[in-house]
Amino acid sequence: MRYADASFASRILLALAVALFASAGSAHAHPHVWVTMKSEVIYAQDGSVTGIRHAWSFDDMFSTYALQGIEHKKNGVYTREELAPLAETNVTSLKEYDYFNYARIEGKKRKDAFNDPVDYWLDYTDAVLTLHFTLPLKAPVRTRDLEIDVYDPEYFIDFEFDEKDPVKLVSAPAQCTVDLVRPTDAVPSVQRLNKSFQVSEAFAGMGSHFANKILMRCP
Repeated sequence: MRYADASFASRILLALAVALFASAGSAHAHPHVWVTMKSEVIYAQDGSVTGIRHAWSFDDMFSTYALQGIEHKKNGVYTREELAPLAETNVTSLKEYDYFNYARIEGKKRKDAFNDPVDYWLDYTDAVLTLHFTLPLKAPVRTRDLEIDVYDPEYFIDFEFDEKDPVKLVSAPAQCTVDLVRPTDAVPSVQRLNKSFQVSEAFAGMGSHFANKILMRCP
């Protein structure tokens, strides 16, 4: 099968999403993966931000496909060690997409602000795979205004923050605050996609309209 979008072929490495793509049945249709996030912004003792720690829980269908071929000793149970190769594949395949994390300092976007992930692993609970990883900033940032946007520019992956425990600050100065801006339910001419919607190539690049924004403010 010839892929309509070559860049998506590499993203299949995220966890064998080729099975989902093949089942779509159309060269102009792209499947989606849904990710529910919990995030922690990490501060150093001097009040600077050193990185962000994510926990990304994938939808159950994607989780099922991702686990195909993974050897495990106990039926329905996967240990961190058994999932380690898949975790490494995940973070490696995300590098060319800047890990879908984009930093703005004092309103200015900083390209390549993050180093490669550290402390990454997968767990499997209640039929859901969750990828845990920490993105260190290349240099600690001490600023009054820091924004981290999380989104897929091509909108093959739909990110949303957990409703109950979306984001928190770790070891932040007492005066610092965090706000969360979720994507709106609609953008001009494009209704927010749901799991039954097939996306045409015309929507490539629309992902920024669905960005999740973490806004940190310090005096």
